[in-house]
Amino acid sequence: MQQPPVIQAPVIQVPVINAKDIKYNFTSHDNQIRILAGLNLSITAGEQVAIIGSSGSGKSTLLSLLAGLDIPTSGSVQINNSPFSSLDEDGRAAVRASTMGFVFQSFQLLPSLTALENVMLPLQLKNQPNAKALSLEALNKVGLSARVQHYPKQLSGGEQQRVAIARAFATQPAILFADEPTGNLDNSTGQMIVDLLFEMNAQAGTTLVLVTHDIHLAHRCQRQLRLENGILTELTKVTESAALTQS
Repeated sequence: MQQPPVIQAPVIQVPVINAKDIKYNFTSHDNQIRILAGLNLSITAGEQVAIIGSSGSGKSTLLSLLAGLDIPTSGSVQINNSPFSSLDEDGRAAVRASTMGFVFQSFQLLPSLTALENVMLPLQLKNQPNAKALSLEALNKVGLSARVQHYPKQLSGGEQQRVAIARAFATQPAILFADEPTGNLDNSTGQMIVDLLFEMNAQAGTTLVLVTHDIHLAHRCQRQLRLENGILTELTKVTESAALTQS
């Protein structure tokens, strides 16, 4: 007798990041300035999401809120379906240490530490027993095995950003936040850094949230979102192609 077909249950993807009705204001000279106007954003595990917008549109503010570096005026951010933005600073810091990695425009390396020591630092803060081995492996992956004892001032801008990428991935984060990672680099060096970032992200299967003003860089991600006037909208393929043509 013929067996009935097996019906697969639909796979329900729980968002790794879920922002609900996020608003953010600040006060300047007794005036309330609105930066974010009740936006919603859901990102599932392994996605590559780019947030684009003009300078001053609030992209970096949104990234800071998603990463718990700041808290929204109202609304909430959840990480792995658990409260995040409502935690105190120590609680958010603990989630960041266990879940997140960061790559910034300004590299954020400590000048008094070598490349190896900079990469080891977040691992040591987590009491990782094999911090040195993991850091050496990460620096080797970014092509800096011969520069591990060099200080940031002895490294080029591209090399410093490679150290920052190694530091971000050494902790094996579930989520990687990148804020204008090529902003301080020339075009050719920036392209190399972008290729390296996406290569390592693909190998690690990390969820990537990338903030940039560069639509060409955003095009490397699976999803592109535009932040304008405090509102977040998702770019369709048609809109994206038009933006690329105009840029």
